[in-house]
Amino acid sequence: MKAKILVAATVTAMSAPGIAISSDQDRIAVQPTIDFSRSEGNEQMPGGAATSLKRANANAFSHSSRNLNFAQEMEFKVGNAFFRRLWVSAPASTRSSDGLGPIFNARSCQRCHLKDGRGHPPRANWPDDNAVSMFLRLSIPPETDEQRELLRSDRAAVIAEPTYGGQLQDFAVQGLSAEGRMHIRYAPEPVTLADGTVVELRKPTYSITDLAHGPLHPKAMLSPRVAPPMIGLGLLEMIGERDILSKADPEDRNGDGISGKSQSVWDVEKDAPALGRFGWKAGNPSVRQQSAGAFAGDIGISNPVAPWHWGDCTSTQSDCRSAPSGATPEHAGLEASEKVLSLVTFYSRNLAVPKRRHVDAPKVLAGKKLFYETGCIACHTPKYVTAMDPARPEHSGQLIWPYTDLLLHDMGDGLADGRPEGRANGWEWRTPPLWGIGLTETVNGHTNFLHDGRARNFLEAILWHGGEAEPAKERVRAMRKAERDALIAFLNSQ
Repeated sequence: MKAKILVAATVTAMSAPGIAISSDQDRIAVQPTIDFSRSEGNEQMPGGAATSLKRANANAFSHSSRNLNFAQEMEFKVGNAFFRRLWVSAPASTRSSDGLGPIFNARSCQRCHLKDGRGHPPRANWPDDNAVSMFLRLSIPPETDEQRELLRSDRAAVIAEPTYGGQLQDFAVQGLSAEGRMHIRYAPEPVTLADGTVVELRKPTYSITDLAHGPLHPKAMLSPRVAPPMIGLGLLEMIGERDILSKADPEDRNGDGISGKSQSVWDVEKDAPALGRFGWKAGNPSVRQQSAGAFAGDIGISNPVAPWHWGDCTSTQSDCRSAPSGATPEHAGLEASEKVLSLVTFYSRNLAVPKRRHVDAPKVLAGKKLFYETGCIACHTPKYVTAMDPARPEHSGQLIWPYTDLLLHDMGDGLADGRPEGRANGWEWRTPPLWGIGLTETVNGHTNFLHDGRARNFLEAILWHGGEAEPAKERVRAMRKAERDALIAFLNSQ
């Protein structure tokens, strides 16, 4: 296969795979622009040669990397089938699909990542709606020297809640009870902009009702999470580690107020610490480990990376631990075989970033200028050139525009969940990529943003920023309406 490689922001010619891009070319390609009179070269192709050129409709997040060969396209389609597969409880006549749960959050990957896009909070509390694309993470502070050493060595990112595990499971197979139900209460929080406009934010409070196994640990910590979009994950995985770490400044030595720091997590297969990239707090080092963890934690499906058969149920839940398993000898005693995990991983790596729209529209260019001048790019780094890997030419040497630094940042009290995860404290979150964000409503039918979907539009999401982002937020709050509209037009063009 000949994967095309974008070599610089101002160069449209492409090189053949295997031709290394020099570090000088990389530096030129990723320098923030100072010319906002027109779009940059290839800016409309945020995923490089892997960008999807298909129509920006409800399926915009579900297309494959454009530079796959025929065999890879087939692999992508088979992976899609497993991503969409509805798992059933064991035992079942469809032995290749059984093993659901025993407790779970969804029956398929697609049920959380709706149309491969962004989840949302429930529209009402149970039983009027369910939280199928959102759940609560659970943990407690370390209580023993052994637990403290697990955290210190990065072998564990959290200490799971002893009765309910690492996340609340709000569904169960027949004969068992769901662990409980997430309950959200919103309170209005008005913010007045400089021009007198009042924006009413909604501040959520989370609790759990209908607990099936008694009360939570008295020091239990809860953190809500909506399912993030799946696009561009393989490209994010190929951003050079040195490029990410070069932006980290945990002590703010340069005095710019931005103190991004890297996450360190345990790579299960390498049995060593690794740079965290994926998840709201960068809790996973690779697409494969993220996929395996979701299989086990969200659906309750054992696999080569997460081989336990009972999903997230703890040793105190004896009925859950003794429930039938869907493991089979032909799957090496697992419910999802190595082949299944590899296919889902390939699919997840190759969900293409859509082509950007209206990149030369005057209003979009004005909004881009404001985005840069306001200081948003201090965390939302616009572009990178991905690393070279002969095994993955479709992701190699691409000039990409994800608008993230993949680092952890203090986002202030307003967004704090108070729950540490690895090196992330209770105020810190990974900078989420912005590519494709303007198509959220087209694909998912809503405009709920941030880790728990509390923001109902772009402006609300910006106004929730605090901590390191407080100065940038205040610059937006001081804008005239025409400037705010231009900034939002730029985000909508992503």
